[in-house]
Amino acid sequence: MKPIVQISLDLVEIPEAIETAEMAMRAGVDWLEAGTPLILAEGMHGVRALRERFPDTPIVADLKTMDGGWLEAEIMAKAGATHVVVMSQAHEETIRCVVQAGKDLGVEVMGDNLASADMVAGAKRLEDLGCGYVIHHIGYDERRGIAARGERQPNPLDELAEIVKAVSVPVQAVGGLTIEQAIRTPEYGAPLVVLGAPLTIDADSFRTADGDLEASLRLICEKVHAYGDVAVGG
Repeated sequence: MKPIVQISLDLVEIPEAIETAEMAMRAGVDWLEAGTPLILAEGMHGVRALRERFPDTPIVADLKTMDGGWLEAEIMAKAGATHVVVMSQAHEETIRCVVQAGKDLGVEVMGDNLASADMVAGAKRLEDLGCGYVIHHIGYDERRGIAARGERQPNPLDELAEIVKAVSVPVQAVGGLTIEQAIRTPEYGAPLVVLGAPLTIDADSFRTADGDLEASLRLICEKVHAYGDVAVGG
């Protein structure tokens, strides 16, 4: 598949999320993500505002669903989301409920392997239960806590090639990547490039990062889209 650039709107106010999304779309971003901070602050209203402003753009609702799977997916689907996120650590029945909601409501389901004891097995479990995408995710607290102890932070690239080989669905890598590393993920067979905290969002305050963000995003999009087709699955 052709590489896709997704921006995570890890913001807490709708006007700033819309403004950032407008800038991202001008720069060539393909998908918008209502990040977890926006979901927590504004819920379905944030997703609905993005859908009203961008009627034809895929919108990922980063719910990180752990329970109430069908209902959470339904709320976001009705608000205009095209993709919803369920966690690999959720009960099997919750993942099945989200997958069924996806089929019933016409939304895609992304499974997130955050905090899986075995990240590869977590990714495979998500695919086996019907998720159409896998998010290989090293968590914010995990990275910061390990770094505070003076240890090497885990990086999504550490196991990315192994995860891509283990599943047959598209993979995206999230959590602590530099811009250079994010751009390289298609080289590993992961065509969904995510830009968010701390790449485009100030991770400590959940606001738009300083600097000429639009120019940077434009260059990133040009580089990612230049990869051409990326083979999916191992």
